[in-house]
Amino acid sequence: MTALGADTANVAGLVYVAAFALDEGESLGTLLSQGPVAPALEHMTTDAQGFAWLAEEDFVNHFEDDVDRAKARVMYAVQQPIAASAFNDVMGQPAWKSLPTWFLIAKDDEALPPDAQRQFAARMGATAVEVPASHVAMVSHPADVVDLIETAAQTVTTDN
Repeated sequence: MTALGADTANVAGLVYVAAFALDEGESLGTLLSQGPVAPALEHMTTDAQGFAWLAEEDFVNHFEDDVDRAKARVMYAVQQPIAASAFNDVMGQPAWKSLPTWFLIAKDDEALPPDAQRQFAARMGATAVEVPASHVAMVSHPADVVDLIETAAQTVTTDN
């Protein structure tokens, strides 16, 4: 989403939910290497095809520790990996520099530290809200996510 650029005519604003918000020249790998390994990522492995996977216990107990255990195990079983090469991709011009942004900070996130989320939101000038949620706030706190999206939609509709 950050990389979609400013030339996307049908995008009026961006809503981040416990997400990385890279600036130009940054990469996920560089940012992740600046601090201790987050508990949810501690045992991440890369398979022979170059995809990175979270370990089951890390996924269930740290990535989404506020989700019902049965649901969390199902989510683990159907997780979509990230290409390990994505950690080295360098961001071009981020869309948040030219579009209004909102950011839901997951205060209990053990994959992307809440302080990093606060820093992303601040440098973007985003309207931020904080929710006591894990990295998957959209699953554990869907009403809060919907409220933020609706606020963003109403704001950009009013402003245009």
